[in-house]
Amino acid sequence: MSSKQSGPSYKWVCRIHDVYKDKHSLPSQTTSDHPLKSAIIERKLSHTPSAKVTNNVSDSTTIVEPLGVSLDGSDPLSSFAKLTYDPLSKIAADECVDELDEDSNEPGEVEGMEPWSVRRREILRRFTTSEKLTMVTFLLGGEKVTVKTPTSQIKNRLEQLDDFEEDSEYREADLTQKEYMARIELMHEDLLTAWQQDQKVTALKIIIQCLKLLVDTSVIQFYPSKFVLISDILDTFGELVYERLHSKSKCIVPGRDFGKPLPPKFTPDMVPESAKETCRNWFYKIASIRELVPRLYVEAALLKSYSFIKQNEQGPALLRLCRMVRGIGDPLVAAYTRCYLCRVASSLNCASQNFLKENICDFIASYNQLFNKIVRLDLAHQRVPVPEYLMLFPPAVDWMFQGYVFNASDKILDEVLAQCKVKINNGLLINAMLATFRSSYIAKHALQFFELISACSDEGFPQYLLLKQFGVCLNQCEPENSAEILSDVWLKVAQIKDSQNYLCVAEVWAEFISKHFASEEINSFLGDVVDHLMGKKECKENYDYLQSILKIILTHASDFYSLFSMNNLIPYLDLFKSDSTKVSLCKMILVEFSHRKNLILNDLVVINSFMFICRVLHDSVNALSIEDEKRQISNLLSCFIQRVDMGKKFEEQLSFYVNARAAFTNLDLVQTSLVQCVIRLACETHLIMKGNHSSRTASFVKACIAYCFITIPSISLEAFGVLTQLKLYLLTGQVALLNQCLGQADACLKAALSLVPKFPTSFIIDNVSKSSEPFLISYFCDFLSTLLVVPDNAEQEVLFLTRELIKTLRKYPWENELSRSYLYLYALDMLSTCVQVSYPYHVKNVDSNDVYYGSHSKFIKEVNWICSVILEEILAVLKAFAQPDKLRLQHELAAALLHRMVVRADLRDESVLTLCVNLIGLIKKTRSAASPNTYAISRIQDYLKWKTRKLPEISSENVYHLLSVKLKEAIKS
Repeated sequence: MSSKQSGPSYKWVCRIHDVYKDKHSLPSQTTSDHPLKSAIIERKLSHTPSAKVTNNVSDSTTIVEPLGVSLDGSDPLSSFAKLTYDPLSKIAADECVDELDEDSNEPGEVEGMEPWSVRRREILRRFTTSEKLTMVTFLLGGEKVTVKTPTSQIKNRLEQLDDFEEDSEYREADLTQKEYMARIELMHEDLLTAWQQDQKVTALKIIIQCLKLLVDTSVIQFYPSKFVLISDILDTFGELVYERLHSKSKCIVPGRDFGKPLPPKFTPDMVPESAKETCRNWFYKIASIRELVPRLYVEAALLKSYSFIKQNEQGPALLRLCRMVRGIGDPLVAAYTRCYLCRVASSLNCASQNFLKENICDFIASYNQLFNKIVRLDLAHQRVPVPEYLMLFPPAVDWMFQGYVFNASDKILDEVLAQCKVKINNGLLINAMLATFRSSYIAKHALQFFELISACSDEGFPQYLLLKQFGVCLNQCEPENSAEILSDVWLKVAQIKDSQNYLCVAEVWAEFISKHFASEEINSFLGDVVDHLMGKKECKENYDYLQSILKIILTHASDFYSLFSMNNLIPYLDLFKSDSTKVSLCKMILVEFSHRKNLILNDLVVINSFMFICRVLHDSVNALSIEDEKRQISNLLSCFIQRVDMGKKFEEQLSFYVNARAAFTNLDLVQTSLVQCVIRLACETHLIMKGNHSSRTASFVKACIAYCFITIPSISLEAFGVLTQLKLYLLTGQVALLNQCLGQADACLKAALSLVPKFPTSFIIDNVSKSSEPFLISYFCDFLSTLLVVPDNAEQEVLFLTRELIKTLRKYPWENELSRSYLYLYALDMLSTCVQVSYPYHVKNVDSNDVYYGSHSKFIKEVNWICSVILEEILAVLKAFAQPDKLRLQHELAAALLHRMVVRADLRDESVLTLCVNLIGLIKKTRSAASPNTYAISRIQDYLKWKTRKLPEISSENVYHLLSVKLKEAIKS
């Protein structure tokens, strides 16, 4: 543009002025008569459609013997239901029962003890088998039998159990574990079905059939899981019997016509005699079971039902059952039977210290049976090593020990320790003590326990598991002599040849070392792991252990910074040959690093270690990487870059940024972070020098700006890439201007303007397309405010950058012409400020155009010409808005332009005044077709009033008064 070109029709003249379980209840029905009335009932079993079981009962009311009472059709207490009482007695009875209800509370699990549900899941997960299993079941036969008397009825029931012993066996062989578990679950369903169909004897037969499977140890590795599955069925049976007895019981008290259900805490004297006899009948049936194991298990399952017939009977019954276990010859079967007794005792809160102690003492006394000749022959037959066999015991043995030693005094723990020490091959017992004793007790006797562990051989319980459990205990409570313990333990650990067993122990002791020792010990620990695994093929199979070890160290190390100065860290990472695993590990390290907010990196060795880790992550990015993965990695790398701070060693810092730019070329966010960091470095230099650069600091700042100018184009133009480049160019230009690098500032601003044509017209934000014009308008406002203080280049024409900006605005494909017009208005604001004698703000040590031109008439003439060209563009848009559907836009733009004319232009010029009058006419014309721009008009009125008051003469020659009057007339009309 040149002032010599032909001007527009309208002329602009600038004015210079100053200044944020649910339990599933079993189906039930109410009945008024006795369930065992005289009848002949035929039922079909769901799993044996051809078999029928018919139960006949007598209607005789004569009680021949105690066992027949519950089978009699009459209720011995029925006569009491017919009695009536006076109202006062009934009220007293109600209060008595209500008090019993209020005192009732369900027993819960002991706080601090591991619940069985957790152990159950762990057993099913660990103890599996790939061998074929065999299940021996019995065909439940039966025929229709008619019973006439209670005596014959009882005889029939007992004969049914005897017949069960003689039923034909059915053997299913070659079952997989999944098929075997499915068969057990089917038996569980059969039990529920038989119970719902009132086939109580059939249900008992199913339970006995299940329990006979517990005697079978042919596939011994699966025995713990089999125990869990069958004990679930047994628990169900015990609960069914209890619920049935409870439903048959009514709390009878004086003053009540009908009984009330028993409260949770009831006594046997509240239970009707018929319910007691039914309960006794169940225990008589159990006593008739021939085999020891089924009889013992079923009575244990029904132990809760003793509360119906005798108070405080459960404790003595437990002791009796505990002594019965001595008759079980197989040590594994006996151990899990003892475990079940402890489970039942715990659930009923009736486990006395005598029972628990006798249970433990019996097991310890019979401990040598685990290694007798018969057991060894059976293990040899199944090809099961002794250590693997002993590994089947901990779930049961630990549960027994836990019940006895939980919250026990040191005296009791000393007694157990003394009994276990004298046993040969006592690794299993040591493991139980380590798993159940208090950590503080083990820490106090750490050396004594280590001596016991050292004396164990791998021919018995695996020593590496004892070392692992020992480490778990010491992680919870630190011993006094930590260094001595670690030294002794690691001598044993280093001798473990199997890599998986070695890492299993090292994983636990990694926490102990990181918590209680410095980086030197951690470095030695990592070095030992590297030496143990270097060059071994099985290293790939143990990646999970290696990852876990490093995660534990990163989490618990007191000095996180020093970890990365260790010389064994990088060799440890090199153990991971799989790229995906190494990437995952490096990501974990950087995530942990990002969580430590105050950690600053200033040591070159540590920085190089992090650079190695970051390169692994960066190199994992390729064309197939998803955007979310790229963003996560970029954020982690940016966090590392921003944490590097070498103090006042600015040249070394810039050198680091140069190396990082070369290393992380594939990630735009990282390149953006690098540019921002270098810009910050230039600003820090300016701050230190207080704007007065020496030749050395001036050269350094120019190097920083050159770094940014070269790096910005490497950012991709996809998505928001163009906007990022535009902002970085402007920011770099502003910093260059701050540091008196005028040539570099001009180059950055020119580069920014050259990018505007590539700016997309819309962005995709949250899967919704949105116009990009608001971003561009905001950017140009910032750009114009910067141009005000940028001095002209002597080799270019006046306001060269401003002219280039206006050309860029004209060429850009705007979707909304109103947006371009508003940018023109903002340009008018900036140009009007350019001609002032002094600018409202400056950059220190930089002379702006107000100093260079000093409101010279030639400069003002050039500015007026540029403003006139812009005005012509705005008027063209106003003319284009003359269509009926755009009158609102025309009114809005006219009001905004009038505001600029009144405030910025010199109204003494006749053409400017004429244009203002025409704009007022246009506002008046479009007022009825659109909502008026009341804000702009009110501001114009206020300004005109102010100028009118400021001038002393108020006459028709006062242009401000004249415009004010015309504007009032336009608004009133």
